[in-house]
Amino acid sequence: MSELAQRSGVSAGTIKHYLREGLLGDGEGVVRTSRNMAYYPPGYVERITLIKRLQEDRFMPLKVIKGMLDEDPDRALALVELEDKIIERALEQRESERVSAAEISARYDLPQNVLDRLVELQILTPTARGYDADDVAIIEAMVRFRAGGYDETLGFTVYDTLRYREALQPLVEEEIATMLGRLAGEVEAERAAEIIASGTEPLRELLGALHSKLLLAELARQARDR
Repeated sequence: MSELAQRSGVSAGTIKHYLREGLLGDGEGVVRTSRNMAYYPPGYVERITLIKRLQEDRFMPLKVIKGMLDEDPDRALALVELEDKIIERALEQRESERVSAAEISARYDLPQNVLDRLVELQILTPTARGYDADDVAIIEAMVRFRAGGYDETLGFTVYDTLRYREALQPLVEEEIATMLGRLAGEVEAERAAEIIASGTEPLRELLGALHSKLLLAELARQARDR
């Protein structure tokens, strides 16, 4: 047990809890030499590490984790590896493309109070190193909206962005579940991350085009109903 705890980086007490909850299987492969002594399969190290990652990084309850591991432990590991690879690639790209706050102020005619409010609403998420590419795209969109007449005098404010975020959140959750479900375990994590990255721009174009069609259709419907 002490060696298992050392190799997995998880305390003996936590491992014993996992054992009691059935998270490490039915005990097959465990060799008990006495009431207080046993040898555990090397595969326990990887499984314990995975359980801890699902708990701490994804805030998953043990009951859900147990269900995943009971159903298909290899797939659970593939999901984690794929998620980690996607996040790793996204973070690398974001960090390499950040634009400083000073450059944003010089480049775009957007009042500082508007920027500050967008940050408060977590529409923009700058760090000490500046704004990432998505932040910059949002800022550019806000500038174009205001230039076209979408401003406070007509009642358009930064709070309108919340409507789109709230509408997109369930769509994004479903999209992530679908992508991970179809890719995890089917292709290598690196290739899966490449597939997802390649779909970023086409997806933006698809959403923009669908929004435009739906907007026009709704205007036409309302005109007919008057």
